[in-house]
Amino acid sequence: MAAGAAKSLAFFLLFINLVMYGIVSIIAGWALQYGINHTYEKASTLVMPAHLFPIYFPIGNMATGFFVMFSLIAGLVGIATSISGINSILQWNAPNLLSAATTSIITWSLTLLAMGLACKEINIGDRGSNLRALETFTFILSGTQLVCMGAIHAGVKDVIH
Repeated sequence: MAAGAAKSLAFFLLFINLVMYGIVSIIAGWALQYGINHTYEKASTLVMPAHLFPIYFPIGNMATGFFVMFSLIAGLVGIATSISGINSILQWNAPNLLSAATTSIITWSLTLLAMGLACKEINIGDRGSNLRALETFTFILSGTQLVCMGAIHAGVKDVIH
């Protein structure tokens, strides 16, 4: 892959990922706030122990708490990775690209963890439309982050050789 093509593809994907990770963070933050606000009134009628997670999510199922928390973590790490990755792509030298490659692997692994929890939530069923949107963005981000990671690694290979 030519250096210009890898740079252009990585920059474009990092920008798209920045926007999508921002949307994931907003939806996951809303779901967490909604769960916190409605925990007392909804969980007060449940027999103890209600479940393992301390926040009761009335909009989802038993996997929702873990899915929302890991989506929020993946979203925030993804935003930080995308911003630092864009800066590294603009500088386009070996140390910065190696840093961007490392952080992209970490972000991808967190996104895959959130995607696995989304699969579990889908398997259990009974979830709202906002959670479906969060699941969809998580699935899309796992693919785009993989392609972005490949483009950054191709850029590292071009710069080093």
